Amino acid sequence: MVIREMDRKECLTVLARTRLARLACARDNQPYIVPVTMVCYSPVVGEPCLYGVTIPGQKVEWMRANPMVCVEVDEVEADDLWVSVIVFGRYEELPEAPGPDAEPGRAQEHLLHFPERSEVSHESGDAAPEVSGNNNERMRAFNLLNTVPTWWENGWATWKARAHDDPTEEYKIVYYKIWIDRVTGHEATRGDKGPAEPAEPVPGGRE
Repeated sequence: MVIREMDRKECLTVLARTRLARLACARDNQPYIVPVTMVCYSPVVGEPCLYGVTIPGQKVEWMRANPMVCVEVDEVEADDLWVSVIVFGRYEELPEAPGPDAEPGRAQEHLLHFPERSEVSHESGDAAPEVSGNNNERMRAFNLLNTVPTWWENGWATWKARAHDDPTEEYKIVYYKIWIDRVTGHEATRGDKGPAEPAEPVPGGRE
């Protein structure tokens, strides 16, 4: 097995095709890591970032207190055939669009995240509703995430489970991005295993 270091362009290529990542944050010297759905956005001009969506909870509280985070993604085909990329970045929330356009956008998002109350279905090929409003970046995050089937299910299922304990809890959606300050990666490939180790002498055999 040969392990080599990947350059920034190769790391971004891996991020561009990855949908499942592990997001790590820390607060009061305690780390916390969770699996999340993310999509990478690499503009022609400007810095790349990762977009995600969630509902308020521990990771959001911790990242608001300490926005410095890490994201890890990997692709493993075998013990000696894999890639691993780590992002060192910063958390930033994407606020709802201000003004009268905000509420229609929230209503459409609400329908999207309650599939039993809407006709949105990736399996049937129906298109998901757009997020209206004047926050273009929030719309961009929505459209990119919407290319991933059932990208909203984790947050919705988590909220629905909480509703059993607190039926008054309001359903809120948090769109966020992770600025990619630094990225590193390694790739393992099958290659030269090096010189063969000398065979052990056979007791009683010829020299």
